[in-house]
Amino acid sequence: MATQLSWKAKEATVGELAERAGVATSALRFYEREGLIQSRRTSGNQRRYSRDTLRRVAFIRASQRLGMPLAAIREVLGLLPEGRTPTREDWARVSECWREELSQRIELMQQLRDHLTDCIGCGCLSLTTCALVNHHDRLGDEGPGARALAQPCDPGASAGAAGQSAGQGGGSADCCAG
Repeated sequence: MATQLSWKAKEATVGELAERAGVATSALRFYEREGLIQSRRTSGNQRRYSRDTLRRVAFIRASQRLGMPLAAIREVLGLLPEGRTPTREDWARVSECWREELSQRIELMQQLRDHLTDCIGCGCLSLTTCALVNHHDRLGDEGPGARALAQPCDPGASAGAAGQSAGQGGGSADCCAG
């Protein structure tokens, strides 16, 4: 039988919150261990989550789907007010922190999509193009992974001036502090 979170309830059990948020109870315990959400403990040591935790979990899940690392999510959630339910303005300020990074990620994904048949960084799918752009695997000296992913393989471009790989970055909540 499903446990239903009443709209009147100020707090939820781990099972109620998990069901309403669409996550496993283990995910909620993980989020709590990682400092992303908080609970209070009853005298019987059971977790109780404030109702606004539901929005935080939704934000965490959406952020993860965007590829944001947990450290960046934690940092941005730290900008939300303590002791009161965040307002729409609070959430707008927090989400603004990632606008530029998300735009950069979108641009990078579009670039990758448009040039996928020509190149995936230094792991080029085209052996003829790769030999021109990354002669003797000189990008391998810069480290593992697709080093030239930030720019398409272009025989006229300088491969040594390639940008960061998609796995780097992670954003910063500092943009919204203060």
